[in-house]
Amino acid sequence: MKIFCGIDWAESHHDVALVDDTGALVAKRRITDDAAGYRLLLDLLAEHGDSPERPIPVAIETSHGLLVAVLHTGTRQVFAINPLAAARYRDRHGVSRKKSDPGDALVLANILRTDLPMHRPLPADSDQGRAVTVLARAQQDAVWNRQQLGNQIRSLLREYYPAALEAFQSKAGGLARPDARAVLAAAPTPARAAKLSLTQLRATLKRAGRQRGIDAEAERLRDVFRAEHARHPDAVEDAFGHQLAALLKQFDAACQAGDDLAEAVEAAFREHPDADIYLSFPGLGVQLGARLLAEIGDDRTRFADARGLKAYAGSAPITRASGKKSYVGRRMVKNNRLMHAGFLWAFSSLRASPGADAHYRRRREHGDWHAGAQRNLLNRLLGQLFHCLQSRQLFDENHAFTSSITSSITAAA
Repeated sequence: MKIFCGIDWAESHHDVALVDDTGALVAKRRITDDAAGYRLLLDLLAEHGDSPERPIPVAIETSHGLLVAVLHTGTRQVFAINPLAAARYRDRHGVSRKKSDPGDALVLANILRTDLPMHRPLPADSDQGRAVTVLARAQQDAVWNRQQLGNQIRSLLREYYPAALEAFQSKAGGLARPDARAVLAAAPTPARAAKLSLTQLRATLKRAGRQRGIDAEAERLRDVFRAEHARHPDAVEDAFGHQLAALLKQFDAACQAGDDLAEAVEAAFREHPDADIYLSFPGLGVQLGARLLAEIGDDRTRFADARGLKAYAGSAPITRASGKKSYVGRRMVKNNRLMHAGFLWAFSSLRASPGADAHYRRRREHGDWHAGAQRNLLNRLLGQLFHCLQSRQLFDENHAFTSSITSSITAAA
């Protein structure tokens, strides 16, 4: 008799339900979210036949956390069921729309009993792969947080300090530059900025780490800050300055966190066996390659073919057909982190790969918009990446874009 397990996850406790292959409830239990509760769950599974040779599959509505880590050991399959899908399954068992934690656990167990082949278990990634996932996602979140704070500072400066935007916005890195943050911290208001001498500006730039062109930059900043600009009253301007100082403290911390995490990502990624394969692709550096590895993982059995990876990334089109109507469009349900990294990859590959550039231009000539052509290029790159990962070989431009290169040469002739 085969047993299936469903767990309704909560913050402080979890409801567990076990059903057999006929749908009968075999056992149910509420466990706490601690080591004692996890041990009780494993004992309950073992009591009903769980073993390394024949592990009981488990369905739960989350893919992360200590409970999932405890369950996802050995050969046990853990299925992360989307809560929306679980809600649809709940309607199959009753029309009253009642909801309870034990009932949800029973629904999850029955999902595996009836439709287990239709759901994908969590990938069996290595510890190295999971470490890269944690670090790469944290670094990406830090970059997004830094960008959000930078946008807030830019919006605030537009309110009362246009000279600061004029001084730093056109520079590479913008307000996130160390010298820009240092100068704004030293002079958070236009009045204080106008009083800065060349000596003070030089000292501030040196403290920020600038080593070349200090005198010229100090003179440029002095001229910008002392130029004529519209001003608020002094009291209002000082209040804006306090707000800017508070935001700058958060901004400095976000910039430092992003840099520290980037170093940790690089160290972890370069130790991974798949790093050389990722870095062999045009347009992929350490940070972008780590983000792709974080979302794809290193479980070779996760995707049956390249089409599965493309659908997971959202680069493959989806067809909606009903009667005589048919529509082919982009996928809305996808891994958003992977799609974000994929668009950056496709864009950067245009300058690093002649074949990628020829493929993109051909799609534009056929009528695709920029985003559509990039998505089509990403779709092809993901197929090549899947092949290289499966065959353990590095990227080869001549084999990857043979038709694209030949077409571009023919068109040029």
